[in-house]
Amino acid sequence: MTAKQRRPLEGIRVLELGTMVAGPVAGTLLADFGAEVIKIEQPVSGDPIRHSGPFAEGESLYWVVEGRNKKSITLDLHLPKGQQILRDLVRHADVVIENFRPGTMVKWGVGYEQLRAVNESLIMLSVSGYGQTGPYSERAAYDRVALAFSGFLNITGYGDRPPVRPGTAIADYQSALMGAFAVVLALYARSNKKQPGQHIDVALYESVLRFTDVMVTAYDKLGIERKRSGNYHFAASPGDHYQTNDGKYIALTVAADSVFRKLAKCMSRPELADDERFLTHSARARNYDQINGIVADWICSNPVEEICKALTHGGVPHSLVYTVKDIINDPHYLARESIVAVDHPKLGPVKMPGVFPRMSSMPNPPIESAPALGAHTDEILLGWLGMAQSEVDGLRAAEVI
Repeated sequence: MTAKQRRPLEGIRVLELGTMVAGPVAGTLLADFGAEVIKIEQPVSGDPIRHSGPFAEGESLYWVVEGRNKKSITLDLHLPKGQQILRDLVRHADVVIENFRPGTMVKWGVGYEQLRAVNESLIMLSVSGYGQTGPYSERAAYDRVALAFSGFLNITGYGDRPPVRPGTAIADYQSALMGAFAVVLALYARSNKKQPGQHIDVALYESVLRFTDVMVTAYDKLGIERKRSGNYHFAASPGDHYQTNDGKYIALTVAADSVFRKLAKCMSRPELADDERFLTHSARARNYDQINGIVADWICSNPVEEICKALTHGGVPHSLVYTVKDIINDPHYLARESIVAVDHPKLGPVKMPGVFPRMSSMPNPPIESAPALGAHTDEILLGWLGMAQSEVDGLRAAEVI
């Protein structure tokens, strides 16, 4: 990477204490854009994500993806000496990330105020299920629990069936994104606004709640209590995941009347756009079942290639519902290098999502493989703290590291 392609967060030092997903992925996002992220893990066992499947040759693929671009040191924060070493490291850091249950860090003597005493410009990101305050703050929570508490699960699935969990850890990943965004805001405020460091409080449930569009507001002003409605959405008619004649599905959603007119033309049914039942989106919403049925019959009765070609040529937004095999082989993914191969010392090239969003100053940033547990312990303690090798060896013998 040339000087012009320097990553925007180069020079920022992050101590990542989190485990599993929400906190650590916030660290991964910062590391992708150049921050020096030092992952602090429990000696011997490390982050539980290292022991989460699926596995390839004994290596956790989850860790291979979310441990990328980081350094790993071991430090037992249950021990007073480990806590003191953390305080010493904080003197040299810009950011601390943690996602323990609220109160845990304070109990260890390394809460925000305690760390701020040794580094007043410190930015600390705390991620928890219910936040650092409120009557539920000390409750344990994970991704699925936060999805339930936020109301998200209640509106996901079909009305005559139980709520459906989405296929990935939405609450964890949205909280990681929210957390990384907040860290960058705090860094900007510290640098440009000359503000001191600050404590960032990210709650899993609030990260999801923010993405529930007008659910709360519609209930407040109109008394609308949104229910599970399958693939129906009030702002899309027609709109569904339509089954094709080869057993796949096409995702199609139409809101604007101009787009519906294009769809009708693609279907060789231009008269539908002038039918009073379908003339406007409001009219189509009232007759949702009828227009959805017409579109479904058209899609299921024609070859998939012809359907997709007609919709693409006609300018109607759509996509086949992709499998991971489709993703790996799709020419658009390949052309944009959305999937990259990262060299792993044991597994060889490993494919994973690239660095997003894209920035012109770093079009194709290299990705460093996820480190082995404690691979950088000596480097950090010797370099950051100026310890002698004999001191590091003594800490290792005492099982502090």
